Amino acid sequence: MFKLNGDILYLIFKELQNDKKTFLSCLPVNKTWCEITIPILWKNPWKYLIEELLLILLNVVISHLSDESRSNLKNKGVQFLTTVYQKPLFNYISFCRYLNINDLDKMINVIIIDPYDIDVFLNFRKEIISLFINENTRLTHLYIPKKFDYQINLFPGAKRCFSELEFLSCNTCINDNVLIGLTEICNSVKKLELLIEKHNNNYGINKLIESPKKLFNVCLITKEFFKNDIFCKVLENSLVKHANTLLHFKTNIQPTTNILSSFVNLNRLELSGEYVERMSELKNISLPFLQILKAKNVLIKVLTSLINNTNGHLIEISIDHIFRNEIDNEKIIQVIYQSCPNLTYLKLMFRNRNILELENLLNNCQYLNGLYILVDNDIWDSNNDYEFNWDLLFEVLTRSSPINLFKFKFYFYETPKLKSLKLFLDNWIGKHSMLLQTIQDIYWVSKIIGAKYFDLIEEYKTQGIVKMYNHSVPNDNIFEDFEWIQENI
Repeated sequence: MFKLNGDILYLIFKELQNDKKTFLSCLPVNKTWCEITIPILWKNPWKYLIEELLLILLNVVISHLSDESRSNLKNKGVQFLTTVYQKPLFNYISFCRYLNINDLDKMINVIIIDPYDIDVFLNFRKEIISLFINENTRLTHLYIPKKFDYQINLFPGAKRCFSELEFLSCNTCINDNVLIGLTEICNSVKKLELLIEKHNNNYGINKLIESPKKLFNVCLITKEFFKNDIFCKVLENSLVKHANTLLHFKTNIQPTTNILSSFVNLNRLELSGEYVERMSELKNISLPFLQILKAKNVLIKVLTSLINNTNGHLIEISIDHIFRNEIDNEKIIQVIYQSCPNLTYLKLMFRNRNILELENLLNNCQYLNGLYILVDNDIWDSNNDYEFNWDLLFEVLTRSSPINLFKFKFYFYETPKLKSLKLFLDNWIGKHSMLLQTIQDIYWVSKIIGAKYFDLIEEYKTQGIVKMYNHSVPNDNIFEDFEWIQENI
């Protein structure tokens, strides 16, 4: 591997970048590996940022300041630049494609001695931002905080710096001057994320929405329980102008208009009903080309209608955080296997009464590759049975899983007995080697159970029955719904 061509190494390291431990271990191997790894790492320096690393990253950024900039800052009252910084080995900032000013502010607050000295903060912040916005960088992703007050287009070199901008995230309370600046630089934006407030929204945001030439991805999010219908209508009417190009839409706000019906080419929809009446008005929506549906806190009758109206194109479904009785749960399983013959990934809750319906699903969805089962064993069913029937579940999975299905996740409160798990793995002999994750919703128990599971599953890894295994609790689980542990390259 040491003798591989640099282009090949770059492709390998790029694949490894989401595996933090392995990726970072490539840095100290030799000069060539370092020179290839650094640009990938610094493409998005905020990706691995945690509180303990804020000061370290800030010091690296500060080391790029020129002597003239330091002198200017000191003249403006910035007195904490007393450390002698060695010139960095690389121009790290030139590799940056992401500028997250929210995280940048967190970094700066670590070093500001007097939090009430706003002038010092603003002067220092502006100088640091100018390191990222200039003719030598090409930013593709920009995150603007709520109280940002700079006309970002006026930074020297801004036009060239943002000429390849693809993603913009900002708050709808943004002031007019900032809005004007963003509208000027976001023609090339393909993904727009808007954080909507209850009050003080800027109605001029419609100009920002309409500015991109081709908008493919939109995210509308709020943390408020009550939305401003008049303002949301302005947003939705502006978004309709991108109806033909829009492919991905994500929101936790119940639409004020029939906007979803306008997105005729939509292939990915993410709905979350935390702040609305569970999006009940969406039940008659038809999205004939939809391939991916992710739903959280959305009524079952809405979801069954949506899935029914997708013309069989759905290949990925993720449904969680919604209370449903046994009948509703049965209905959603039935509509999935009746309407989604091409399904490859599924996340869904199962109760004892629905396990046999799972068998119908497995028999009808022959392309299924990954299954994420949310085990509901903290609600009494109609038979007054509190304990989940793991033996039956494992029996059905062993008997009826399609040949391509070998990726499993189980999310539970009460753990399956080791005896049940052992029988499941014993019966999996001769099938595709399994990628397995267990996620338990009790932290202190999870650590104990995890150790027992690891000991058991190690035996099956040596036999090739299990390829990879991971056990975690929800807060520690670093994997997306349909992301499984893979062996390192």
